[in-house]
Amino acid sequence: MTELRVYLPIEDLQPQFAAYLSSPTRARGYPAFRGQNSLIIEVAPALSIHRITDLALKAAPDMEPGILFTERQFGLLELHADRMSDLEAAGRAILDGIDAKPADQLAPQILYHDIIEDLSDQHAIILNRSRDGSILVPGVALLIYEMAPALFACVAANEAEKAAPGAVLNDVQMMGATGRIFMSGTPAEMAVARDTITRKLESIKGRRA
Repeated sequence: MTELRVYLPIEDLQPQFAAYLSSPTRARGYPAFRGQNSLIIEVAPALSIHRITDLALKAAPDMEPGILFTERQFGLLELHADRMSDLEAAGRAILDGIDAKPADQLAPQILYHDIIEDLSDQHAIILNRSRDGSILVPGVALLIYEMAPALFACVAANEAEKAAPGAVLNDVQMMGATGRIFMSGTPAEMAVARDTITRKLESIKGRRA
């Protein structure tokens, strides 16, 4: 029995998020590019992700898998394509194959968010030592946002970048117990990004854990 935990289509990958998604620390397969579309799936048990991968790639072989990863409990697959129709075909094959529907996924939970204005130099330095994305500089406003399951950080980051394209996506933590976003810019940009993320997460249908 395969449990669908996350079924996440993402339209129009933004430049910073696409670059992050394709970084060596994340991508195991083909890199995604700006303007493409993505489908991200998380299932349990972890090894059932290989059946998901088989169903998807046989249904739409022109798609490219970017991430195929197994944690202790969960398996993760990221697929991307120029045409959303390819991802929709793959999604139908996956859902039919495990007898599930998108609403069977877990609903996102907003755990915490805050905007820290005028970031201090010591704070920026210690955050930069563990960053995976762009560097943080003192004086900016820093948006921090945490949600569960972790993969919802992906769509949150992409939507935030659409809403505040002049902001900097500093880090997206998409694996683990929770997802986290670190984004910086002006206070006004961070308020727009925060509100956009909240609206997006609240609009996603799913079951309660």
